[in-house]
Amino acid sequence: MFKNKQTLQSIIVVILFGFVLFFIGTNGFQAFTAEVARTNRLLTDKPQFPNVTLEDSKGRTYSFDEFAGKYVLLTFIYTACTDVCPKMEVNMAEVYKGIPKQYLGKDIVFLSISFDTERDDPATLEKYRAYFNSDGETWRMARIPNEEELQALLKEFGIVVIPDGNGNFTHNTSFYVVDPTGTLINVLDFQKIDAASDVVQSLLQQKGEE
Repeated sequence: MFKNKQTLQSIIVVILFGFVLFFIGTNGFQAFTAEVARTNRLLTDKPQFPNVTLEDSKGRTYSFDEFAGKYVLLTFIYTACTDVCPKMEVNMAEVYKGIPKQYLGKDIVFLSISFDTERDDPATLEKYRAYFNSDGETWRMARIPNEEELQALLKEFGIVVIPDGNGNFTHNTSFYVVDPTGTLINVLDFQKIDAASDVVQSLLQQKGEE
């Protein structure tokens, strides 16, 4: 009897310990995957876009302050990608097409940033943007030539980029929404085009009412 009681108590302790670990590891039951946990952390921390210099497909260089006062919808890509990046940019194009023209360039800019800085020079980015009808102005494609600045941005925004040794990368994928002050305010599922479009258009409408 006593032995059975001890066994029962041991089982209860193990269950409670596992419950606590699960609670902590899932961010209070909100995160059931590492990606969801990463997103939740970003939405809580709301990091600032770091001071980096961009070089776009037109060969222009400027700091991210170029977009001060505007929302920026971001993706992180590399042009040699044959899988998820093209899908993400196709979906980005769908969101872009749904934005009323009066907002484009004035209140919001779309920006695709390549983390493959060696291969994705301005000429390569210029060719790539044409595949998705990016105009190079209200939707720009750019790289960050300075490696330290690039790594600082990837770290700040929780972007994981792992080279496979064969010229490809494993990386996470989302739409990132940066507000007019340069603060990351939302991370959206790139596969849910309508939901992403609704979020962006709602922000623009609110901005127009201010």
